[in-house]
Amino acid sequence: MTDTQTPAPPKKRLQKLRALLRRYRKLLWATAGLILAAFIGAGWWLLRDLPSLAELDNLQAKVPLRVFSDDGILIGEFGKERRSLVKLAEMPAQLKHAVLAIEDARFYEHGAVDLQGVLRAGLANLGSGGRGQGASTITMQLARNMFLTKDKTYTRKLREILLAYKIESVRSKDEVLELYMNQIYLGQRAYGYASAARIYYGKELKDITLAEAAMLAGLPKAPAAYNPVVNPKRARIRQAYILKRMLELKLIDKASYEQALAEPLKLAEGEMQTYQPRPKAEYAAEMARQQMVAQYGEKAYGMGLVVHTTINYTAQLAAWDAVRTSLLDYDRRRNYRGPEGQMLLPPAEEDRNDAIEEALETHPDAEEMIAAVVLKASPREVTVQTREGEALVINSNGLRFAAAGLRSSANDVLRIRPGSIVRVIQNAQGKPEIAQLPEVQGALVALAPQDGAIRALVGGFDFKVQNFNRAAQAWRQPGSTFKPFVYSAALERGVGPATIVNDAPLSIKLDPKDEKAWEPKNDDYSQSGPITLRRGLQKSKNLVAVRVLDYIGVPYARDYVTRFGFEKRQVPPYLPMALGAGQVTPLQLARGYTVFANGGFRVDPYLIREVRDGKGKLLLQAQPRIADQNAIRAISPRNAFLMNNLLQGVAQHGTAYRSNDMGRTDLAGKTGTTNEARDAWFAGYHNSLVAVSWMGFDQPRSLGTSSAGSQLALPQWMRFMTPMLKGLPTYTMPQPTGVSQHGGEWYFDEFTRGNGFVAGIGMRGVAMPELEEEIELLEGEEIPTEEGEPEETSEPVPDGTQSGKRDR
Repeated sequence: MTDTQTPAPPKKRLQKLRALLRRYRKLLWATAGLILAAFIGAGWWLLRDLPSLAELDNLQAKVPLRVFSDDGILIGEFGKERRSLVKLAEMPAQLKHAVLAIEDARFYEHGAVDLQGVLRAGLANLGSGGRGQGASTITMQLARNMFLTKDKTYTRKLREILLAYKIESVRSKDEVLELYMNQIYLGQRAYGYASAARIYYGKELKDITLAEAAMLAGLPKAPAAYNPVVNPKRARIRQAYILKRMLELKLIDKASYEQALAEPLKLAEGEMQTYQPRPKAEYAAEMARQQMVAQYGEKAYGMGLVVHTTINYTAQLAAWDAVRTSLLDYDRRRNYRGPEGQMLLPPAEEDRNDAIEEALETHPDAEEMIAAVVLKASPREVTVQTREGEALVINSNGLRFAAAGLRSSANDVLRIRPGSIVRVIQNAQGKPEIAQLPEVQGALVALAPQDGAIRALVGGFDFKVQNFNRAAQAWRQPGSTFKPFVYSAALERGVGPATIVNDAPLSIKLDPKDEKAWEPKNDDYSQSGPITLRRGLQKSKNLVAVRVLDYIGVPYARDYVTRFGFEKRQVPPYLPMALGAGQVTPLQLARGYTVFANGGFRVDPYLIREVRDGKGKLLLQAQPRIADQNAIRAISPRNAFLMNNLLQGVAQHGTAYRSNDMGRTDLAGKTGTTNEARDAWFAGYHNSLVAVSWMGFDQPRSLGTSSAGSQLALPQWMRFMTPMLKGLPTYTMPQPTGVSQHGGEWYFDEFTRGNGFVAGIGMRGVAMPELEEEIELLEGEEIPTEEGEPEETSEPVPDGTQSGKRDR
């Protein structure tokens, strides 16, 4: 506006505004209607999924599902309830005052939502940059804990508010407080204050002191952080704050306040320890839980079920240690990858402690490998804080592994700085050092070959960090660990350990529609020429395995391997099946190897030996198939004998020769490494125990060694089996009828030289005069197929198998 312009009179401006409103009246009404409809729709959407309040009437003490090892060790406990119900009138007044003082001092003055508290918290949060006070009332907490998730979303918060109003419309304030104090989680698997009093102090609720009441009242905010068992220092700080708050609210006098502050902490540790499941068997315990829920539904969590598994806890600890040590050893040979996450550190100590605790909720401790947040960082010293509030100073050798992240040149991904979330372990000298969770994963499962009982099972590095069970759920290519099943089939077609197989280049057209031929290769790209089947298995020659399978026929072999418990859909109907192109889990592979270990019987893996209810009544008793009793015979005793002999040769003279370090001559097994070393396997056994060891990445990629089976999976297997077999006498499988030795080698009696024995495979034109005539005659014969055997056509090799490069 220029100096010469004058503003329009107010009357004219008003007339213009009215004209604009008239012109856009329909648009404004339509907009208002849309906004109203959106609010109504949002309200309906939030209300439609609000849960029923029936659970408010069904609150009752329930006994959790408990899972034990075969030797009586508690390895798992499931269910929300370790609860004793107490009427509000029977709860000590000092406990009620302590809870109200810290959680909701105006509980009896406001409605379901404390609008004054919301305003106060909002202003405080604005002043602290987004982190400050909360405004959840006790009724809102009850709604969240009983009916909703803990997701920090606006939608969940709105539903929490609506549900709180719904609860207070049908329950009085006293009833709400009673429900809250009986159901709130207080750590140590305790729900409700009566249960917590027994677990922490070994007392009835009516007998706790003011100091004990204040400490219990501090637990709902963070049961892990303020747990007096885990972190007594931080628990005492929280206790003192609550006592001070009670004094300010005139709920206690000065003398009571000072007496409570001076009272020493006395915990009933023995009482608490009886409830704690022993660690390192979580994957097995979870499998048992899933089976019980499948059997009994959600009721399983409150029936007091006592589940006794087949797990031997000593074997379980050995398996856990073997997997964990192997994965950490592998990871330490790689570079530091950087912190797991990053957070902002509030300046105020209380806010900072809360923020650290919240940030670490998604980074659970992995046994001794704890998560912590960096407070200060320099190339010479790093200070971190754990979830319990303990500050640790790391320097010198403790920074060596993560040194790259402390350099000034480190990029943002690698850099360790205040707010970084890192892992800390104690070294051999008891000093803290920065570590990292391994990316590589592993699994180990061990079965009793006589009946299939699962004696140990580890499904990954740490169940709390990732509960995917690789031992039972990971479908991976088995590589050369599958070859023995093909060779077992070949023994029944006249092939034997002394059969000469040409380890020479091979080109096969698998798909008639594709001009490209499949050319399998040995792991080291070399060929040995004529070689015995025994030597071919010892050296894991891929070309030998493919030629043997081609000779006996894919349809026959594919049908034969179902004897070991594999399904046809797992085994591809083409020649790469000889190299493990199918899909198996470690548990399935272990089941297959029990047939070789127990003399030829197929047994079914099982985990649960018996289940009883809370009164001790037997509900379920395992009835396993037992070798040489009621189990199905999968292969003949002589086939099992020869395969055991061949697999002992692998352990003593082949790719698994490192097993000789165990000082035993009664071990047998087979290594396996899939294409590009994406999977490392060793499947091996002693007469008393079969174990399968696996290493790899969840998102398959190379492990970085062409002999991963022998260099990674085998040492993991040995770490487990060495203590398991200590002191056991050497076992020799008895010689069955139908086999005999000639010239130092084993033969089936009806397949001896010149009597149905296949002397050579792929040997036509190879210069071996003493065998040439016999081989020519044999190769001209057709292998008869079993009656009714279906014809199958070859299919293209799936991605990842074209190179044919599998294990040694």
